[in-house]
This record gives sequence, structure tokens and C-alpha cells, in this order.
Amino acid sequence: MTPTPSPSGDRLGVVEKIGYGLGDTSSNFFFQTFNIFLLYYYTDVFGISAVAAGWIFLATRLIDAAADPVMGMLADRTRSRFGKFRPYLLWAAIPYGILGFMMFSNPVLSPTSKVAFAAVTYTLMMLAYTAVNIPYSALMGVISPSSVERTSVSTYRFVCAFGGGMIIASTVTRLKTVLGGGNEALGFKLTMAIFAVLSVALFWFTFASTRERVQSKDEGETSAWKDLGFLFRNRPWIILFFAALFTLTNVAVRNGVAVYYFKYLVKDTGERVFWWMDQTSLFMTLPNLALIAGVACTPLLSKRWSKRSLMIVCSGLNALAMASFFIIPPDRFVLMNVVNFAGTFVAGPTVALVWSMYADAADFGEWKFRRRTTGLVFSAALFAQKAGLGVGAGLAGWALSYFGFVANAAQSDRSLFGIRVLFCLAPAAFALLNTLALCVYPLDETTVKQIELDLAARKAGAPVPAVS
Repeated sequence: MTPTPSPSGDRLGVVEKIGYGLGDTSSNFFFQTFNIFLLYYYTDVFGISAVAAGWIFLATRLIDAAADPVMGMLADRTRSRFGKFRPYLLWAAIPYGILGFMMFSNPVLSPTSKVAFAAVTYTLMMLAYTAVNIPYSALMGVISPSSVERTSVSTYRFVCAFGGGMIIASTVTRLKTVLGGGNEALGFKLTMAIFAVLSVALFWFTFASTRERVQSKDEGETSAWKDLGFLFRNRPWIILFFAALFTLTNVAVRNGVAVYYFKYLVKDTGERVFWWMDQTSLFMTLPNLALIAGVACTPLLSKRWSKRSLMIVCSGLNALAMASFFIIPPDRFVLMNVVNFAGTFVAGPTVALVWSMYADAADFGEWKFRRRTTGLVFSAALFAQKAGLGVGAGLAGWALSYFGFVANAAQSDRSLFGIRVLFCLAPAAFALLNTLALCVYPLDETTVKQIELDLAARKAGAPVPAVS
């Protein structure tokens, strides 16, 4: 009897894990800036109406999301001496950095031209983001054949990602003030110039420090339609698709109105309350520390509980924490920070786990259909996330207009109530939907391990039962 081989592949070194993680630091220099500040920048600095900004967010994200599967299939079919996915970290980083800076360049234009400029630059930037970020995300699916090792890589990734988010949350409001000398538009422009240079450099380091180790035995070409057919028969991926859609809608709504919440309800005056941070910066920085701590606990927690169970419990607790903000008075700043820290800490493990679960879904697809489409699996996951971000950001802009928001003016009671709903109850509702979706996720730890062993056996030429 032929023994079933174990999955092969060397244990990854710390430098490679950090190198991979710094790619998401680069991504978050723009991703978190867009989530937290872009709606505010468009309405209160660049001078676009909230309704116009909402439509720009939705249209741009949907266009970008539609490009994701195309980019995934292109990456799956790429052949180069650097592999399938790593070359894009080298090639696409420069337009990514340039376009991110251009979005905040603040040219002098007519009101109509400003809307057009914002729409064009944001769309091009997100397409550049797709060209670099989908191959980057898919790289985790081929960096190691081990689900345990990929969970470890994902942990490093999101410690670095939230480190980048913490830099954004803690420095942008102050940097734009210092660099702009009171000119908010100039401050945003110079701040984003710094982040653009850093982003390009970090993606190049990720390219240089990582390797692709997983190749399916099936390297032949197949039609894009056939690959899509396999994807839509991949039940684990379908569940994760809806979970991602709900999660990122939650993130976009809450982050999109956070600056408004502190400007108009908390009435942050910009005075420093800790180090060089005002209330807004401090509130947005502490959750990143909580997320880093939560992500760092992921390997320990995942040894005691399954990924699915952890995801369900942590997502539910996070929803409860966000909903509780509706009954916390805006002047209870310390209590707000305590609740927010706790809510984001329990959400930390979910971020690392879900990307490891996408890699498991890619393994499932190869195991069941004998066709590995790692790029398509990850790109379609990002499609769901970007669709969620587009819907969430659009909802935030439209809802602000519906509740009577007027930029840089005293807000009505109706407008203030709307900001509270958008900051507290709406994201909690989407987080609850995510929790419910995860309840039907089908891959447990035993199944994932068996899939790993079967795939290793196939590559070794050992007999493996057909999958029904």
C-alpha cells in the first residue's frame, strides 16, 4: 500500500513573512486613507457635493470590482521567470503610486470639472490598485502548500496592514496641518506624496523577498468561462463572497462617516489630547493597535478553535460593540475608546483567518475540479470587498444628503441623528449579516487537512479517490 504523502514545502522564514506583510502596509497607505478621509476630502476640501461623491464611490468601485476577475484570470495565465503573481508587484507599483498622489493634487477647476477629475483619477487609481493588489493577495495562496503556514503568513500580513492603518489614522490629520501650514488642500497633497513614495518602495521589497512555491499539476490552458464555472460551483468561496460583501460595506459606511461624527457630534476642535494626536486621530489609532493585538493572537486562538467558529464568535461580538455606540453619549470620549478598542480587538483574528480561508477555498477548487485558479479565487474575493466598499461609501454619501447634511455648517438634529445611525447601527447590521453568512461555511479543519494530503498525493503520483 502506497503511503499518503504529507504536503511538501519548506517552512517560511521570518524575513519572507515580513516582506510579504509589508505589501499590505503599502496597500493601506492608500486603502485606509480612502476609507477614512476621501469622502471628507471630496466634500469639505475639494468641494464636491455628498451626492456626487456617493455616485463616484459607487461607480468607481463597481468598475474596479468588475475588473478584478479579469485581472485574476490574467495573473493565473501569466508565465515569467518571477512566477505568476510577483511580477505585478514590480510592474504596477509605479502607476499605483502616481495615481494615488494625483487624486489629492487639488487642481483649480470648475465645479463640474472637479467631479469629472475626481471620477477619472479615482477610477484609474483603483484599476492600478487592482493590477498590483490582486496578484499580491493571490501570492499568499502559492507561497506555501500548508494551510497552517498560510495562516501564519496571513497573521504577519495583517499586523503589517494594521500598522499601516495606524500610521494613517495617527498621522494624516496632523501631517496635513503641519505640512499645509493651515492650508488643508496643500496638506493632503504633500502628505499623499510621502505615502506614494513609501508605497512603491514597499511593494518592491515584497517582490524581492518572497517566492512562489505552489504549482498545480494541471498547468494547461482552459477557457475563462470554464474557470468561472468552477468558481461558482465552489461553495466555500460563495459563502466567503457574501461575508466579504457584508463586511466591507460595514467598514465603508463606518469609516466614511467617522470624521463627520467627530467633527459635528464630538466637536473635535483639533487640539492635541495625546502626543500630537487630536481626538479624531486618537480614536482612529487605538483600533489599529487593537487589531494588531487581535491578529497577533490568531495563531494561538486557531490552535484551540476552528477558523469557522472563531470567525462567527468574533464577528458577532464586533457587531455588538458597534451597535452599542448608539447609546454612548458623544461626550464620553474615554468610554467610546474602551468600547471601540474591545470591539476591534475581537475583530482582529477574523481578518487574518478569512484570507487563509480564501487559500483553503483555492485548494478546495483544485481538489474538487482538478484546476487551480488561485488568482481568480482571490480576485473574486476582492471583487466582493470592493463592491462592498462601493456600496458602503455610496450609501454613506447618499444617506448624508438624505438626512440634510451641509458641509462646514452647523448641522440640524436630523442630520446629526443620521450621522449617528451611519456610524453605529448601519455598520452593526452589516456585521451581523456577515456573521450569519459564516454560519453556513462548509470547510472544517478535518476537511482542510484531508484536502492538503490529497493534493500532495496527487502531485506525488499516489492514488487518490475521485471527489464527487
